[in-house]
Amino acid sequence: MADENLSDNEREELLRQWWRDNWAWIVGGVILGVGLLIGWNYWGSHKQRQAESAGQLYSDIEAAVAAGDATKAQEKLDALIGDFDSSAYAQQGRLLLAKSHVEAAKFAEAESLLRTVVDKSKDEELGAVAKLRLARLLIQDGKHDDAVKLLEPLTAGAFGAQAREIRGDALFAKGDAEGARAEYAAALAEADVQIDRQIVELKLQDVGGVVPASGAVQGTL
Repeated sequence: MADENLSDNEREELLRQWWRDNWAWIVGGVILGVGLLIGWNYWGSHKQRQAESAGQLYSDIEAAVAAGDATKAQEKLDALIGDFDSSAYAQQGRLLLAKSHVEAAKFAEAESLLRTVVDKSKDEELGAVAKLRLARLLIQDGKHDDAVKLLEPLTAGAFGAQAREIRGDALFAKGDAEGARAEYAAALAEADVQIDRQIVELKLQDVGGVVPASGAVQGTL
């Protein structure tokens, strides 16, 4: 090779020339890499601090609700929403305060919070929980068709059995025994369910359905 015929001085001069031609790129690359590393570490620390702050505010809401201090709970929720409205903690805070409102018979306030979770939650599970709870409030308010429509997207998912049961409650409340019977039967037919089977079986029997001893469900007389 040509380089093998060069003297040590010539090789050294070539190395110096290469450095003169490329030093700016090399130094710039090192600086950029260090800057990216520092920026990434800062961003990670920033996100961690945000998560900790949001978690603390949620804990404050829990404590206020447990103490029966609705005013303080609302203040902490407002602070959580103000700084971290896109976080799951904000949606969990709304769900928690909505439950507290229901227990205090403040149904309008609870409905407003639940609708916000339904509309804003990026977490599908939290959104589904909000729909189930909102549907129960709608039934209580006589909005049976709205409850049935709200839960339609959930009937084929992990919350299918619960959605079916609540839809059955809505249909029963509006006098549609046949529709309620079909929904209760569908709820009991789910393989992996999060419902009280004995209660749903009683509901099914109340609307004319039959639950054989074998556990198979007959939705009609």
